[in-house]
Amino acid sequence: MSTDGAQHGIGPGHPVPTWTLRRAEPEDVEPIAELRATVLRVDLLRLGRYDEHRVRQRFRDSFSRDHTSIIEAGGGFAGCVTLRPAEDGWCLEHFYLAQELQGHGLGSAVLRDLLGQTDAESATVRLNVLQGSAARRLYERHGFTVETQDPVDVFMVRPPAASMPGR
Repeated sequence: MSTDGAQHGIGPGHPVPTWTLRRAEPEDVEPIAELRATVLRVDLLRLGRYDEHRVRQRFRDSFSRDHTSIIEAGGGFAGCVTLRPAEDGWCLEHFYLAQELQGHGLGSAVLRDLLGQTDAESATVRLNVLQGSAARRLYERHGFTVETQDPVDVFMVRPPAASMPGR
């Protein structure tokens, strides 16, 4: 699935800036690792799982240039998202937005675009989110439901929109 070169603007008066997705490059690893540490810090501290080194290293170890896109908005780095092929569809990972851009519709816009692509393939999407994370509400608004959970993670799934009740 390619998102290279996608460009989107939200209607006039809407607070979401024009945004693009571009393929991640090796030089993006450290800015993403730093963003991940910043974004996950509060939830990981609350769960007693924050480790200054590990939070960055886990991203470095799983970085996939072929499946990671950089979100650019307002002329600069706004975040990232990884959409990796899975046995039964896609796995959404490493979806992070700069804190100052959260809560303004950018995450919903990016997620809506990605899910439009997975829906076109009639593909299921899975992800996991930390227990208590505000991101869970974003995913639930877009049709994800809890599949399983443990004390740290909530594992969610979303079938293709055509197979979802009420759509």
